[in-house]
Amino acid sequence: VAGASAYPRAIDFEKLSAIAKEVGAYLMVDMAHIAGLVAGGQHMSPVPYADVVTTTTHKTLRGPRGGLILTNDEELAKKINKAIFPGIQGGPLMHVIAAKAVCFGEALKPEFTEYAKQIVKNASVLADSLLEKGFNLVSGGTDNHLMLVDLQPFNITGKELEKKLDEVYITVNKNAIPNDPQSPFVTSGVRIGTPAVTTRGLKEDDMKQIAQCIYLTATDF
Repeated sequence: VAGASAYPRAIDFEKLSAIAKEVGAYLMVDMAHIAGLVAGGQHMSPVPYADVVTTTTHKTLRGPRGGLILTNDEELAKKINKAIFPGIQGGPLMHVIAAKAVCFGEALKPEFTEYAKQIVKNASVLADSLLEKGFNLVSGGTDNHLMLVDLQPFNITGKELEKKLDEVYITVNKNAIPNDPQSPFVTSGVRIGTPAVTTRGLKEDDMKQIAQCIYLTATDF
């Protein structure tokens, strides 16, 4: 199984596929967090390489809450369909299906590609700006839409900074970091992403201002 909720680097699905084939395993990819980048051509697509791909339709894809299961294998498709409906899935919600259609229609447009490109540009500038202000980033930066900030040098927890930033209308979420000494309910890190601010039209210079706001908040304890 390949996929992540707080991994800031690109995932090489072709290599993972080769490993799975070598040992006779299926490769399943959950691309929920990067689906919008995949649709916008800013991240390798897992579809040609994975046996099964799952995703949400919200997050970077900007659609309604919901999901998709994709496969190019007809036999697997039959097994998945049989397992899901009517076993564990109820009646379809037509308004959600309509919203998904709108979402996919948007993803086919050139404007969506520009949105995906700007997400990555914004994330890169925000990450660099945070590094300049003394924050540690897990993996040292980002290739995608998010970054995972290690707050230990500032002697604050993810829970504390999440609350403080919320008070100044900046939304992040507390997130565990590798070998985190704190509990998952407290954490030593926060996860920051750029899709929402990009949708609102913010660009690279705005990311520098956001980094400054985060720094001022983190040092005001």
